[in-house]
Amino acid sequence: MHRTYFFSDAHLGIGTREDDQQKERMLIRFLDAVNRDGEQLFIVGDLFDYWFEYKTVVPKGYFRLFAKLADLSEGGVKITYLAGNHDFWLRTYFHDELGMEICPEPIDREILGKRFHIHHGDGLLRNDTGYRILKRVLRNKVNIFLFSLVHPDLAARIARWSSHKSRQHTAKRTFEMDDMVEFAERKIREGFDFVVMGHNHVPCVRNIGAGCYVNLGDWITEQTYAVFDGKKLRLKKWK
Repeated sequence: MHRTYFFSDAHLGIGTREDDQQKERMLIRFLDAVNRDGEQLFIVGDLFDYWFEYKTVVPKGYFRLFAKLADLSEGGVKITYLAGNHDFWLRTYFHDELGMEICPEPIDREILGKRFHIHHGDGLLRNDTGYRILKRVLRNKVNIFLFSLVHPDLAARIARWSSHKSRQHTAKRTFEMDDMVEFAERKIREGFDFVVMGHNHVPCVRNIGAGCYVNLGDWITEQTYAVFDGKKLRLKKWK
């Protein structure tokens, strides 16, 4: 049976080198499982805690993960990478070298006769006006070009510092999940069967009318993912 897999929020680059390598090895074992019966794989944002891709330079590391993703793609697994709020500076590397589809915005897909709305989940909170403005600034082509003029080593330090400050700010807030659930309810009323998101790092499955909302959690502490077998979308924990 060909299955569709979803995961999000690995945030590779957080913590010590040893922690990061352990997380990478765990992801590779998960991808081995996907390779056995997977038809599609959706990475629903924030695979990296920071990613900025220059024209001829990509961040150091993760060779084994990239090799495994290329192996899946070459073996016939369709991989879709939906940009999250930590890795939306994606350019052509993942498409050209690894055969992955890159989606900078939320997407709608039909999978085995079921309608899916797939959204990283960022920018949906009512009190996230500041982030929505920041997102426009960071995705502005002029600003991206100006940042690309900074030496990669310095740019990485700036980006990691910014990411750390962002997490500190978020940790002080109560993450309001009701806004995300309300968004899912609207999508299900529009006719979607499933709404899949990440971003808040809290795994959740909620049946809404004839549809279902799934939050994928994360791979930092939860190691959760979802799998669709053509009938049900199940949230699971990787062991």
